Amino acid sequence: MLRALFKNNPELKSLREIGLMREAGKLVAEALRLCRAMVQPGARTVDIDRAVEALFAKHRAIPLFKGYAGKVPFPASTCISINHEVVHGIPSPRVVKAGDLVKIDTACKLNGWCADAAITIVVGEIRPEWRRLVKVGEEVLNIAKDEMPRRRWWSEVAMRMQQHAEANGFSVVTQYVGHGIGRIMHENPQVPNYVNREVKRHDFRLEEGLVLAVEPMVNMGRPDVETLRDHWTVVTKDRLPSVHMEHTFALTRDGVVVITADEEPAPIPTPPPVTTPAASVPISIPPPSLP
Repeated sequence: MLRALFKNNPELKSLREIGLMREAGKLVAEALRLCRAMVQPGARTVDIDRAVEALFAKHRAIPLFKGYAGKVPFPASTCISINHEVVHGIPSPRVVKAGDLVKIDTACKLNGWCADAAITIVVGEIRPEWRRLVKVGEEVLNIAKDEMPRRRWWSEVAMRMQQHAEANGFSVVTQYVGHGIGRIMHENPQVPNYVNREVKRHDFRLEEGLVLAVEPMVNMGRPDVETLRDHWTVVTKDRLPSVHMEHTFALTRDGVVVITADEEPAPIPTPPPVTTPAASVPISIPPPSLP
């Protein structure tokens, strides 16, 4: 259900403001890079969360999730959801295992501006169908980035996101959506990853200065979800796995700026040194063995 709060017009940003948001986005990207390095079999989700909180503190950034209002305030700087948990998982002493799908979502405010992103991490070897789910989830998010400069209305983008997930045999969660973002984490408009009559009634125009946190949640089974008794953790009703991907995108005259892109290059493996035998040492090759 789209809330009345988001009937107002989007709050457009100048190029200068988008540049300031990019600085927050770089820090969110660094936090998620740290999470990728830490998510190994045996890692505790609470330790991953503490590492992100320490990183934000080091840069004097505000973790936007910690203390977020609800029936109980959210207690952590990250949401860490595993396998059939969709979003809003609470970090705890729980241990990551090989074969898990670990979804990590985090956001911060740096120098007055916010950024928000999420990743799904594959731990070790997983079932081929689960790996395909991750791939399709990433493709759905990339469709949003590619289509935003080409379309006039958000519903046109959302329709293509939904169609891609469903064409691959998966479903899109409809109870949770993305959002505008800027000086606060949740601004106008709400950003669905699907289309229905209500979405079309609340549709918004794609224009320069629009900054959106786009976050598709793609389920292996049905789209239905429910919230656990901790008041936060959202799980699939059929207990089949789900993936969650998110970036903060800014629409400019020159295309989409990925506010939360990670500019750190992936490490390139160093090849082992090649040793050449000295010329003075004869090399003897034994004759092949006879059968």
